[in-house]
Amino acid sequence: MEQIRVCTYDGPGAQPVIRTVPWPKIPSKAALIKVGACGVCGTDLHILKGHWPKPLPWPFTLGHEIGGVLVEVGSKFTEDFMSKPLTVGSKVMIPPLMPCGRCYYCIHYPQSANKCLTPVYYGRYLGFDKAPHLWGGWAEYVYVDLDMLPGTKIYKLPDDMPLRLGALSEPLTSCIRAFNRAARAGGFSWGDTVVIQGSGPIGILAVAAAQEMGAGRVICVGAPETPRLNLARKFGAEATVDIEDLKTPEERIKKVRDIVGGFGADLVMDCSGHPTAGPEGIEMLRDGGTYVEMGQFTDAGSIETSWHRICTKDLNVLGSWGFTGNDLPLGVDMLYRTRDKYPWLEMQTIYPFSEEGVARAVGDAMAMKTVKSTIVPWPELVE
Repeated sequence: MEQIRVCTYDGPGAQPVIRTVPWPKIPSKAALIKVGACGVCGTDLHILKGHWPKPLPWPFTLGHEIGGVLVEVGSKFTEDFMSKPLTVGSKVMIPPLMPCGRCYYCIHYPQSANKCLTPVYYGRYLGFDKAPHLWGGWAEYVYVDLDMLPGTKIYKLPDDMPLRLGALSEPLTSCIRAFNRAARAGGFSWGDTVVIQGSGPIGILAVAAAQEMGAGRVICVGAPETPRLNLARKFGAEATVDIEDLKTPEERIKKVRDIVGGFGADLVMDCSGHPTAGPEGIEMLRDGGTYVEMGQFTDAGSIETSWHRICTKDLNVLGSWGFTGNDLPLGVDMLYRTRDKYPWLEMQTIYPFSEEGVARAVGDAMAMKTVKSTIVPWPELVE
């Protein structure tokens, strides 16, 4: 029987191991996706550093920013979540988790269904029965089964969309949702001045999303200059603030305020995940401005926010975590519509699907030598 290679880790600090599993049987509502590209996400890095707040059933396969091609589909696996037809050869992406649509939260609070009580995770990870069915893209193939997990969402990508670009759909969607939340709260309007804290993958994507959604000016705070801040400017950031040059919060706050002028920024969005970003970002805001937190989701550190400043500055403070099913097409559409406007693929440093390649992808991401490490199991799919 044909075997499939998957990359697994035995726990935090472990080295990647390439293992083989049997080719799965594909029932009527299932499909097998050949992975063209899969990004290394900050979530993956937190997990490998031991920051995940709950026990995990090691070993399993990481990776959830997937762009791939359907190579085998069941007879009833005929359309994506938006009712677009799917066949063998269709380019697709799959988000890591989606609301079930049936629990109390999904029914009573659909606008916050990303906090579903029983979220749906894709796949069974090709034989790793103890896997939590959340990750799996650092592999040659990913298996999805709509009978086993009826809430699984599949999204068709445009036929001429590069799979490397499609692999950015999931993280970009998180940025779009955060700006939409700010807009619905009255905290983000056309022409606003926006400061992005963090120059990692989410920060760079947020620079683009802010402009596409109407920001007048965008400033990015982060490090290092190469490759990250340099790329932020390529993506349209008017100015960047290097936290390696300006060592104290006071220096960085003054620099941002000098750049934006007036009373401060209209909106500051934390994409850094740094536990002390909140108090610093709040001081970059004008009174009555909006602070959006979307970088704090593990126990890597506590959020040290000066809550009295939230009161005295009359701020709108928004948390934004992930996205819901209707958000994903917005990410795919923005990537496709602006495919020639931003240097999207310059975000990605490509690594081969091997133990050494995966180890370098993770190590370079942790050392911030890359903006977005991207593992490519089948190079011919992304050339």
